[in-house]
Amino acid sequence: MVRVPTLFESPRDRWRTLVLVSVLVAAAVVGGSLVVERVPILADPRALRAWLLDFGPLAPLAFVGVQILQILVAPIPGQALGFASGYLFGAALGTLYSMIGIVVGTALAVALSRHFGRPYVERVVATDTLDRFDGLVANHGLAVLFLFFLVPGLPDDALCFVAGLTDIPVRRIVAVAAVGRLPGFLLVNIAGSAAADANGPLLAVAIGLLAAASVFGYLYRTQLLDLVTDQTATR
Repeated sequence: MVRVPTLFESPRDRWRTLVLVSVLVAAAVVGGSLVVERVPILADPRALRAWLLDFGPLAPLAFVGVQILQILVAPIPGQALGFASGYLFGAALGTLYSMIGIVVGTALAVALSRHFGRPYVERVVATDTLDRFDGLVANHGLAVLFLFFLVPGLPDDALCFVAGLTDIPVRRIVAVAAVGRLPGFLLVNIAGSAAADANGPLLAVAIGLLAAASVFGYLYRTQLLDLVTDQTATR
């Protein structure tokens, strides 16, 4: 009989590793919170853009790190970062770097939620947001997640943590987050690139489309939710 290799040699090794990972993750989250609190630049897109330029060739890596941080702990609108990435790197590369940060940040948010459980999510997600979307995500799963990731301006970062409380596979949550967020981040990166090139007409079109999508999503959020939930209930 072929012996299947195991990741841990003993339960003691498994628990020791879990404790170490927990400590490292907690340190990263606390450290990130302190950084945001003490470094206001992370909440100012213009200052952030200037700060990233100082990294030279490493600016893309620094930007991806900030994009991950904004999902986990920072009060930075993702679209503001997308505008900065488009301004710095162009529409195509800016969108690519934004999506890398989104994918990694979403995976980490779900992992944190699953590792530390509901008490942790209750600390990092506003109570009204958790109360409103907890049942929706649990009952209707990926359909509701996709809707909120697709429509700009909705609390999609918070939903990454809420989704972690479900039994939906992490890879599916990450895939839905990436596909749903791609159109919005592409538009905002196009806007940033147009601003860098002083292309006023393209900038106006991109911002107009993004604003229209945001207003539409906000005004018709109840109807959209009803439509999604009705569709999933009939399956």
